[in-house]
Parts: sequence; C-alpha cells; structure tokens
Amino acid sequence: MMNASLESCLSFISSQNAPPPGGVKDSGVRRAVTISRQAGCGAVVIAENLARYLQQQAPRPGVNWTVFDRDLMDKVLADHNLPGYLAKFLPEDRISEIEDTLADIVGMRPLVRTVIQQISETMLKLAELGSVILIGRGGNIVTAKVPHALHVRLVAPMEDRIQRICRADHKTPVAARKFCIEEELARTRYLKTYFNVDINDPLHYHLIINTSRVSCDHAARLIGEALLQQD
Repeated sequence: MMNASLESCLSFISSQNAPPPGGVKDSGVRRAVTISRQAGCGAVVIAENLARYLQQQAPRPGVNWTVFDRDLMDKVLADHNLPGYLAKFLPEDRISEIEDTLADIVGMRPLVRTVIQQISETMLKLAELGSVILIGRGGNIVTAKVPHALHVRLVAPMEDRIQRICRADHKTPVAARKFCIEEELARTRYLKTYFNVDINDPLHYHLIINTSRVSCDHAARLIGEALLQQD
C-alpha cells in the first residue's frame, strides 16, 4: 500500500495529465515556484498558503497546486526504483554527511552524485508539469532554465527564526539556535558541493522576502501575484 506522501505525488501527476473537465479549454499556462529558505522562516506554511491562493486562481479546474518538500523523496524513490531505506539519506541535511561516510569506500562517491542527479531530474519533471511548489534542494538552480518557474528566497534575523522554531517545534532557544546553524551549513554546503553556487547569492532569485517583516499570508500573496504576472 502506498504511503500518504507518495499517493499525493501520484495524484498530482494524474491531475496534471488529465484532460480539462466539462469541455473547458486548456489555457496551456504552466507555472511553478521554487522556495529556498533559511531555517525557521516558515517556508512550509508559506508554501501551503501559496498553494491555496494559486488554487483559487487556477484556470484549469481539476489541477491541484501541490507542495513538494519531504514528499519529494517518495517521488524520487518511485521514479528511479530506489530502495526505500535511501529515503533517510536524501534530505539536504544528510547528503554531505552520507557522502563523507561513503568516501572511504571505493567507488561509492559517484553513487551519491547519481542520487543527487535523480532528485534533480524529478524536480525538473515536476516543474515542467507546472502547478508545483518545490522547497529546497537547489530547486531554483535545477529549474533555472524553466521559463515559467519563479524563484523565491526566504530570510529572517536569527533571533526571530529561533523564536519561530521554539514555538513550532517546542525546542529550547539553545536547541533552536543549534538547529538553525546546522541547517544553514548543510544547505550552503549542498548547493556549493553539487551545483557550485552560493545559496545566498541574490542573483539566483526573483524575490527575496524577509519573513520577520512580512507575514506568512502576505508573503504567499506576494509570491502568487508575482507568479501570475509573469509572461
């Protein structure tokens, strides 16, 4: 039996490939969003709000805007027939750690890069389908040549991010700060190692939003309006 996240992925693919219901003409417009974020900026909440906002504006009935974060891992496994245990190795915060471990085993380093390539291929496929919001994993770099993709970076002062993590995850301030620092190092290393780019370079994004100054609801609407105004 499929787990819930994989079922969501497959439902998304089905909705994208289905013909418009009731004789509604397909506008042919495809749109996608990638979100890069500092830890504790509220990316998942913003992405979910954005999906709801864009769904309300959707010209194609039956096509659901879908957020891919951890769920993307299930889609990668399904696409490439990878064993399920690899799922725990695929998030950004583990790839470099796993590669460092495997580096001592002859011939194993290319395996990790192959997995990165497969993740990127899956992200590109999803972005090309449209009606998708991709969080993390260098999505803005992978889909840089997809003309209908909008790339967003979420930032906020460290202290504000710590407070948000404490509220959301019930961490202590010390644990939340440690989490922020480790996540930022992992994400920076991920993009530098596999894409040779600086995650903080503003030239890689259409929008950079400070979520300490802009609420999650407002940020979602800003992104949605910017996306819908693209040619």
